[in-house]
Amino acid sequence: MLDEKIAALWELRRPVVMGIVNVTPDSFADGGRFAERSDAVRHGVRLAAQGASVVDVGGESTRPGAEPVSAANETERVVPVIAALARELPGTLISVDTAKAAVAAAALDAGARLVNDVAAGRDPAMLQLVAARGAAVVLMHMRGDPSTMQSETGYADVVAEVHAFLRDRAAAARAADIPAHRVFLDPGIGFGKDLGDNLALLRALPDLAALGHPIVVGVSRKSFIGRLTGAAVDDRLPGSLAALAATARLPRVVVRVHDVADTVQFLTVAAALEGAA
Repeated sequence: MLDEKIAALWELRRPVVMGIVNVTPDSFADGGRFAERSDAVRHGVRLAAQGASVVDVGGESTRPGAEPVSAANETERVVPVIAALARELPGTLISVDTAKAAVAAAALDAGARLVNDVAAGRDPAMLQLVAARGAAVVLMHMRGDPSTMQSETGYADVVAEVHAFLRDRAAAARAADIPAHRVFLDPGIGFGKDLGDNLALLRALPDLAALGHPIVVGVSRKSFIGRLTGAAVDDRLPGSLAALAATARLPRVVVRVHDVADTVQFLTVAAALEGAA
């Protein structure tokens, strides 16, 4: 059933919502709120009830400047939460947000079916793992790592460079025998990009979609919204929704958000207006 849900994303004509569960003490938007396993599980169940088709569980912060955690620590954080959510939400896709193949393997054993990899398979075992398990993978563009990425924001042509990188990583995934409909591409909004870069990549989402893979867009509460509006992290919902407006007219899009109910309502109306047009 879950494999059918992954395949069905290929045919969708409106965005799908991925709800975020950060089992971390230091994530930029909600660090510490769901660090306790029971709180994280309740939050994931709530996000699914609000309309999230995918629930993404992460145990390592990827905010700018974040320091890495060990695979053992990350596994200890996410696996019990994923196992509980897989039991509680048998019809929902559970995703693990990790760049480590060892963590991904444990998460897939626990019931995850999607690996959200901000390093796009930099761990040499990751793509082979995803292929062997029949899972799906999100490949995201990021220069460096979270601790260094904001010092690497110089691009000659950010859209061309990001799209070329993602095209190459998608080819690597296909070469590892991951089917095209299980390879998702994410431009990495806020990951080693400045304000202008982020806006350029959002304007170019149709070009990214034209690469022939489902795309993932993560703009929720990010700092570029604060730079544009002056809004604090918890006050960035209007800007987050505005940044997603263009996704309503694109097929095969997953939007990764903190505020699921508001995003579902916004995209439902936006998609209806696109259809009416």
